[in-house]
Parts: sequence; structure tokens; C-alpha cells
Amino acid sequence: MKILIKNGRLIDPSLNIDGYKEILIEGSKIKSLHPKNKGPKSDRVIDASGCIVIPGLIDMHTHLREPGFEYKETIKTGTLSALKGGFTSVCCMPNTNPINDSITVTEYIIEKALKEGACTVYPIGAITKGQNGEALTELEALIKAGCIAFSDDGKPVTNSLIMRRALEYSKIFDVPVISHCEDLKLSEDGVMNEGFISTILGLKGIPKAAEEVMVARDLALCELTGGRLHIAHVSTGGSVKLIKEAKARGVNVTSETCPHYFCLTDESLKSYNTNLKVNPPLRTEKDVKAIKQGLKDGTIDVIATDHAPHHFDDKNKEFNTAAFGISGLETAFALGIQLVEQGVLSLKQLITKMSLTPSKIMRIKKGTLTVNAD
Repeated sequence: MKILIKNGRLIDPSLNIDGYKEILIEGSKIKSLHPKNKGPKSDRVIDASGCIVIPGLIDMHTHLREPGFEYKETIKTGTLSALKGGFTSVCCMPNTNPINDSITVTEYIIEKALKEGACTVYPIGAITKGQNGEALTELEALIKAGCIAFSDDGKPVTNSLIMRRALEYSKIFDVPVISHCEDLKLSEDGVMNEGFISTILGLKGIPKAAEEVMVARDLALCELTGGRLHIAHVSTGGSVKLIKEAKARGVNVTSETCPHYFCLTDESLKSYNTNLKVNPPLRTEKDVKAIKQGLKDGTIDVIATDHAPHHFDDKNKEFNTAAFGISGLETAFALGIQLVEQGVLSLKQLITKMSLTPSKIMRIKKGTLTVNAD
């Protein structure tokens, strides 16, 4: 079946296109691109008047919860949410049950996604066995099974030697190591950003330094090894500064932030809304400004979601005991549009940070409307 999409404004950073083009789709792939009103005959015409046509978005940081936590989310429901938000590819974190530290779990995720998924799912393998930070997983075997990156997300790799080895292997295998930067001793028992608001609310705070000291360590290890480091969910101005300085030195690092870190501050927690309890926590207005500047100047390469859904009961608790995490797949792009409206990014730059750049970092052939793309 041939489908022609016409009358839409096509924006594709990978092709450096921003204009009116017509797209012919045959089967599941793009067959050809044509000037406006020059498209061939087709079986079906989609009139995209008043719409913008963009490549499918890619989320580098999704928690699909399956296997093991299907009462929170499944591959089926998570990928349906992704499609609603414009994401056609998601990279799922390994903190499932069992943890994705084996070929068996990787293959399960891939097979389940092919069977029930509404979009493409790429597994991210654990850096350490059981995500316990003590021994590296069989990285090469996991890559062959289908993992495209490694992370212990949800937990930091506290052992610096283990992290060094992971980064050394990342250079050999050309895969990113995605770091959850958190000093657990500094963040211990904390539930929100440490500062004036946490004092008012009587809640234990997590200092910005809990993130920044681990960012500094991992940047140093990346510089030492020449590995491929990706800093997840950047939330503080200090982290932005460290990453910018490292990039200026030629360190092979990329980074991401999430919509809640440029849309919300710790002021939002005055109502004790557990739906906004996230890790790292919402920071201050000063940090939000620094995050936006980091997005604008290219220090922060990617906007990811850190989609981390929970069952109602996990959030319907006192703030201290409620689970960390927020759902984001359906709302991320719409929130990103706010950056365009504020003049932080152009629409093309926003699309780049949510499609083309993730595809380059993850080395996947997505995020483009080129001929033969699916």
C-alpha cells in the first residue's frame, strides 16, 4: 500500500530540511520525498495541512518496568504511551526484575517488544551484575544479544575502578555508558532538593553536590579512559558547568536532561505532591535557568523523559515513603515546545535533541525521514 503525506511542513534535521515536502510511504518504509504538489499517485492521501511532519522521536531513557513490575507498566502500555507522545523508538533501562544483566532478559525484552510493542524497543544492559556495583556484566555478550548501551540507572556505580573498566570497554565496543550520578552517602534518606523549601516543608534534602561530585568523578574517568560517557538526567547548574568545561577539554561526553528539570522547581512541592517526587529531585529556579542555557549552548545534547511510572499505591503515600519517579512519554515533546516559545531552542533544535542526536549517541538508524527509513 502506498501512502502520500502532503501539505505538511517537513522538519528533518538529519536532512537539513525545513519546508513543504511530500512523503511517499510504501509498506513500512519511506519510498521517496517530493516537492509540494509533485507527489505521485497513491492508495491513500494524508492531508497534513496545518501540521508539522517530523521524524519519530527517540527516548534514550525509559523505564518500561517489564519484566517483573507489570503492575506499574508493561512493554505494551509503555510503548503505546510512547506513540501518543510522538516517540517511535525507546531505550529501556535495565532495572527490571530480574535485572537486565543477562542474555536471557535481553532476549525476552526484544521478543516481547516485537510481539506486543507499539514502537521499537532497544534494551539497555546493566553495567554490573544485579546492579550491585561489584562486578561487570558480560558486556560483549549483551551487545551481541541486542543491548545498545549500559547503565545501572536508578543506582550509581560507586566503585570507581568498576566504572573505569566499564568506560574502557565502552571505548572498545563503541557503546555509551549512561551514568546515574548520585553520591548515596550525601543523598541518603533525602526526598527533595536540599534548601530553603525543604527546610520549610520539614523534609530531608538532597544537596546538589550529591549529583555534582559524581559527575566530576565520571568526567575524570572518561578523560582517563577515552570512553563514551553519557550523563543522565542532569538537574543542577553545577553539573552543567562541569560538563561544559569537560567538553571544552575534548572529553568524550554527552548529556541529557528531562522536561521536569526545565519546567518545574522545588517550589512545586509545597503541596507535598508525590507525583513530583523524582530522583534527582526538582531543583531551584537558578538551576532551571542553567539547564535552559545548557540546552541552548549545546552542553546538554538530549532531552529524554526518564519515564518512570508507578502504581497509584506507590505514590499515594506520605511524601517520605512515596516512590521516586514521574511519567513523561506522552508529555515530553509538548513541554519541549515551551522552550521554543521561550526562545531557548528553535523547533529544529528541539527535534534534533529528541531524535537525531539520540540516534547518533545510540548508533541506531532512526530519527530521520530519509529514503528507506522505517
